[in-house]
Amino acid sequence: MHTPRWKLILLVASLGAFAYGVFAQASLTVDVDKPSHPISPALWGIFFEDINLSADGGIYPELVRNRSFEDADQPDFWTVSDANGGKSTIAIDSSRPLNPFNRHSLRVTVDGSVALENEGYWGMNLIKGDTYAFKLAARAVEGFSGPLTVRMLSASGNELAKREVTGLGHEWRYHTLELTPVASDPKARLQISTAGKGAFYLDMVSLIPEKTWKNHGLRPDLAESLDRLHPSFLRFPGGCWVEGDDFAHMNHWKRTIGNIDVREPLWNIWGYQATHGLGFFEYLQMAEDLGATPLFCINIGMSHHEVVPLDRMGEWVQDALDAIEYANGPANSVWGSRRAAAGHPAPFNLAYMEIGNENANGPAYFERWPLFYKAIKEKYPNMRLVADGWGDYGDCPPDVVDDHYYDTPEWFMRHATQYDHKNRTGPKVFVGEYAVTQNAGKGNLRGAIGEAAFMTGLERNSDQVIMASYAPLLVNLNHRAWNPDLINFDSSGWYGLPSYYVQQMFSENRGDVVLPVKVNTPLAQVAGKLAGMIGVGTWNTEAEFKDLHVTAPDGKILLASDFSNDSNGWKMLGDGHWSVKDGALQQSVEREFVRAIAGDKSWADYTLTLKARKIGGKEGFLILFHVANDEDRTWWNVGGWGNTQNAIEYGGTIDPKPGQSKPGAGMTSALKSVARE
Repeated sequence: MHTPRWKLILLVASLGAFAYGVFAQASLTVDVDKPSHPISPALWGIFFEDINLSADGGIYPELVRNRSFEDADQPDFWTVSDANGGKSTIAIDSSRPLNPFNRHSLRVTVDGSVALENEGYWGMNLIKGDTYAFKLAARAVEGFSGPLTVRMLSASGNELAKREVTGLGHEWRYHTLELTPVASDPKARLQISTAGKGAFYLDMVSLIPEKTWKNHGLRPDLAESLDRLHPSFLRFPGGCWVEGDDFAHMNHWKRTIGNIDVREPLWNIWGYQATHGLGFFEYLQMAEDLGATPLFCINIGMSHHEVVPLDRMGEWVQDALDAIEYANGPANSVWGSRRAAAGHPAPFNLAYMEIGNENANGPAYFERWPLFYKAIKEKYPNMRLVADGWGDYGDCPPDVVDDHYYDTPEWFMRHATQYDHKNRTGPKVFVGEYAVTQNAGKGNLRGAIGEAAFMTGLERNSDQVIMASYAPLLVNLNHRAWNPDLINFDSSGWYGLPSYYVQQMFSENRGDVVLPVKVNTPLAQVAGKLAGMIGVGTWNTEAEFKDLHVTAPDGKILLASDFSNDSNGWKMLGDGHWSVKDGALQQSVEREFVRAIAGDKSWADYTLTLKARKIGGKEGFLILFHVANDEDRTWWNVGGWGNTQNAIEYGGTIDPKPGQSKPGAGMTSALKSVARE
């Protein structure tokens, strides 16, 4: 039978026209009878990092904050009231811990009456008629025997539920209750009160809703928000959380398994204590419940500031092998038996392991990669290994390389062709982190459109780009350590950014095969003029600037700074150290994104001339122009990217050329700014 050749032609409003507010029609032609390569079925997934209190106070539904009193040497997040003149007191105690991994407990000295309260993570969301499991460990001394009255209180102080804990003795003992509130309140709190004389100790004070997602311990609405994205894979647990600022504060998977009470709480790099209630087992269970392939990221022996000596790398490699055995090994293996004891005798089918996170920027990473590669491939030849960056891996080639991108909406629009000309003979690509993080507020439609444009390129190149995930995934609205974030929540609800619905749309409408597409669109006219202030800056560099002039086309001097006396009229941005010395404006610390700006936002056409000199540091210096707001990155970057490139960065577009700056070397720069009509 003859199969006719046909085309599907659509009329659309071009993205460019939408972006600039000038509408024009464009034609999009799809050749449906010329199929190219299949689209990777694993393309769209999610990346979960414990950032922004996304685990504790988020998807892990423990309502009590600082339940084990390990947060600090003070009983943080607990308040005490005493109706008898303040004679009762509370204090952190480590004289007789509950167990060797949970060293702190709370000593309550009772002299009359006392009430302890905990508001959880900015309020406990209690739902009328639902059941909540209350649990604590306690012991009593100095003649105190209880009882303890446990109450749920509304934000206004009304009693929602009440039970008693009795039978306190001299030894640690666990006590459990079920509490059912008679009314709902998203800002409720827990109270433990008593009266008498003596002292008692508390530890592991927990309140968890009985209803969890698929009965596996996750907050239902947040788990559903992930499930609606239909992820093909789940990358976990980080991110910077894998590296740690140092080895003492990094995620060790072995410390996150087993009984909740013996999991070591740890100060999280994002500014809070992590209970590890969401641990290695729970991540694997989450992936299974989502129908997603697990991708575990493990430390390669490198933190933000430390590197393990090569002769001590054996235990780190073994840690990776043990993680695979825990996830996939038989139930009678050493680590597989630990998984089975946790309630999952069948393997979790961990398919990918990422070795390190954002570490492949020097020789240390490439020296350690082969140690993991050879050991894992020898024992688990089918495990797919993900590397952090591109380089010469020799006879240990990664299966996949992880690329990360954070930039403006315009950058993502213009980089939809990022992988069109990628070498197809090397490792596959995992775009493990990407998001519009500049010029998009806390997440808006323009940012989502930029990401969507970029994602069309990932899909078009999915013979090479086999996986991709937005980052970060979740943010508690009361603790925003990163902006923006895909899913925003508080104690009782959540909402997704426009980017969330872009991710959902791509995942729900997966294609099977790539088809040739041609887009014809008229050029859109930019509405208005491009204008803004001028400035100077540094990036991991010390530099100085002088004899700065801004001149209008008619020769009028708009700004002249010889810095002979001071820096009046300049606004300093970033964590730098600016001073005026010998008629020059000098910046003398090596930090990223340090700027000084001046002028008028209405300036459009002008010529900026100045003298600049690098004093020291890793890179060169920045000459800023058309600066409309404090976060703009419109500049001439001289000696950027490790002092290897020069580039104009404008509206997310970067076109670097080879170039360097040397300490002590000076240059006179002239930059002409022309507004586009």
